[in-house]
Amino acid sequence: MAKKTPEQKAAEQRRYTAACGAANARELAPFLTDANQAIRAVAAGNPDADAEILDRFADDRFWGVRMEVVHNANVGEATLRRLLEPKPARRGVVHHAARERLEARGVVFGADGMPVDGRA
Repeated sequence: MAKKTPEQKAAEQRRYTAACGAANARELAPFLTDANQAIRAVAAGNPDADAEILDRFADDRFWGVRMEVVHNANVGEATLRRLLEPKPARRGVVHHAARERLEARGVVFGADGMPVDGRA
């Protein structure tokens, strides 16, 4: 992979700063498709992100971004449930973190590692 030019590094730093300082979902939306995973993670961890934009960040293919969604105070229960993995062999840190957040909210899990109310 080629080294980044100073201009590319400066552009990345500007996007990182903008993701940190975004004040609403409209300002965060451009970061849903940012090429840099770290910038998407920062945007997903932004305390001004609302439940709707966090649900969109939950679709990210990288687990680090999804973990930021799980840890964001504004994440909705439906998003957390969506991040649960029904297949035990595929469960990883995102599933376990989402389960922990849901349990803290009073959701009861069965022996199969999924909520007992049947809603996934």
